[in-house]
Parts: sequence; C-alpha cells; structure tokens
Amino acid sequence: MRTGLLAAVLVSISCAAVGAHVVARRMSFLGDALAHTMLPGIVIAFLLGASLLGGALVAAVVTVLIIAAITRGGRVQEDAAIGVAFTGMFALGVMMLSTTNSFRDFTHILFGDILGVGDGDLVVLGIITGVVLLTLLMFRRELEVTAVDPGYARSFGLRPDRVRLGLLLLLAPTIVAGIQAVGVLLTTGLLIVPAAGAFLVTRRFRTTMLVAMLVGLGASVAGVLISYHAGVSTGATIALCACVGFGACMGIAALRSALATITSREVLE
Repeated sequence: MRTGLLAAVLVSISCAAVGAHVVARRMSFLGDALAHTMLPGIVIAFLLGASLLGGALVAAVVTVLIIAAITRGGRVQEDAAIGVAFTGMFALGVMMLSTTNSFRDFTHILFGDILGVGDGDLVVLGIITGVVLLTLLMFRRELEVTAVDPGYARSFGLRPDRVRLGLLLLLAPTIVAGIQAVGVLLTTGLLIVPAAGAFLVTRRFRTTMLVAMLVGLGASVAGVLISYHAGVSTGATIALCACVGFGACMGIAALRSALATITSREVLE
C-alpha cells in the first residue's frame, strides 16, 4: 500500500496543478473528453502487446493535434472541435474494444488500480510530475497572462494559441498519470474537481493551485486508505473523496459569504 500512497500523492499533485489552469481557461470539458479519447490508443497497444499507458499517451497527443487542426482558422469553435474529436476517438475505441471479446483486460485502465502500481510505474509518475511542475513554473507568466487577457498578451509578443497548445500537450501525460489512480472514466475526479473547489475559496491563482493540490492530495490519501480497509474500488473512492473536498470548499465559501453579509449589516446599523 505504501507504493500506492506514493503514487497517489504524485498523481494528485500533477493533476491539481494542471487542473487549475484547465479550470481557469474554462477547458473542463476538454479534460474529461481527452481522458475518454485515449481508449483507441489503449486498445491498439493491447492488441500489439505494447504499454497501455504508452498507447494512451499517443492517443491523447493525436487528439490534441486533431483539435488544433479543426480549430485552425477560427471557422470551428473549440468546444465543437472537442465534441467531434471526443465522439470520433471514443467511438473508435469502443468499436475496437468490441473486437477483443474481453473487457476484463482493460478494467484497471477504465477504473484505475493505484494499489497495483509497481516501482517502475512509480518512477514514471515521478518523472511526469517533475516535468509538469517544472514546465508550469518556467512558463507561469505566459500561462497566466494569456489566460486572463489574450489581447494584452499579444501586445507583448506572446502567442496565446501556442501557449494553449503547449498546455494541451502538457495535459496529455498528466491525464495518463491520472489513469493509474482513478482510470479513464474518473480522471476528472483529480483533474477538475479539486481545482473547481479551490476557485471557490480563493481568488489568487497561485493560492488556488496550492489549495487544489491540498484537496487532491487529501482525496487521494483518504481514498487509498478507505478503499484498502473497506475493500472497495480505489479509483471510485478517490473520486468520491474529491467530491467531498469540493463540497467542503462550497461550505467554506457559503460560510464566508454569510459572515460578510452579517458584518455589512452590522456596519450599516
């Protein structure tokens, strides 16, 4: 279980850090769609006897490039391009999956298996987390400026479209790492839910990222411990714990709003 806990910590940190940027740019649907579009890559890798996570990563990169190609020129909105890529890739994956005559070989990919992570997987997760955090740190100003005001960013010579593409490419390995913990179907539990909760309790972006990491970290550790002792699905338990963290953030935001209202009434009286 110790290896699973370490893996959960690494995955929750990388997912929350990238998830804060995804939520800030209103790209939550993309995060969920990208996880599902990895299915054909996973099936092809299985049929070829290659690494399933490697196949997932290739499929994610292909999806990002497809979305970029469709939206190029501005004739198709990004949400429509995501819907097209999501539908096409996921349908292809389901069709290919039906030819294998066995869903059991993909259970750990669809629903996660953090307790089955080996030492080699832990090294890969550590590398992905390190690359993600280092990249976000190196390009933090470009990411923040282009997210808040793309026009202002262009006046300084920045290319918001390229920065966005870079974020999408960084999102691909992050989701692959998330698959180890919660699977393809519940990756948003670590990518989107902690960041969405963090934005409710703080307005400063860097603080938001830290709060998202704490929520994701708490959900991962609690999910692993609860599922280990209760004998239930680890991925689903982690996702549920993340939703509980989101609910706690909503409660804190509501309490803060109520206290502010009471204070303002006392001042007026």
